[in-house]
Amino acid sequence: MTDEAEKNAAHTLAMQALKAEREALMADKTDEAPGLLVVNTGDGKGKSTAAFGTVARALGWGHKVGIVQYIKGKWITGERQFFDKFPDQLRWEVMGQGFTWDTQDRAKDIAAAEAAWALSLEMLHDPSLNLVLLDELNIALRYDYLDIDRIVADLQARPRDKHVLVTGRNAKPQLIAIADLVTEMTLVKHPFDQGIKAQRGLDF
Repeated sequence: MTDEAEKNAAHTLAMQALKAEREALMADKTDEAPGLLVVNTGDGKGKSTAAFGTVARALGWGHKVGIVQYIKGKWITGERQFFDKFPDQLRWEVMGQGFTWDTQDRAKDIAAAEAAWALSLEMLHDPSLNLVLLDELNIALRYDYLDIDRIVADLQARPRDKHVLVTGRNAKPQLIAIADLVTEMTLVKHPFDQGIKAQRGLDF
């Protein structure tokens, strides 16, 4: 037997063992999951980007989605222009007044966050929506624009089948504690550090 044939045979045996291990791992798992709470956080880029990818996935299955944006203002983004093509499946509300360093008005930011949460609650309890994305909610919580204990209680009281995505860096420990899936984006390199601004079609 040649070296290549030996490698192929060893690979086949390894994959057979891996398949058996995987099947054993999946044996006690279920498709009947309740609505999951997913948190994308961390200093790295891609938190909202990943969430919008999940939105696209849900729309692809014919699901209906609600989006509330907490911080980003009404500036034009590629994702907004793309998802506007799905008016029958998607409800998108931009509630933020812009980045906190732009508004420089804490009272205004708190009022905007409260209005956004009221709308979020409406979406969370809308039986027609399968998935709700609360984009940059973590930022509003980070600055204590909203009471974390109230938010946690409201999220836990949502309908059992409602999937929720929350994005933004510095997720509160209380939110992480109740989440089903938490992903932390780690910053390794960023073009901004090389003097490059956000790029249309890539970053927004």
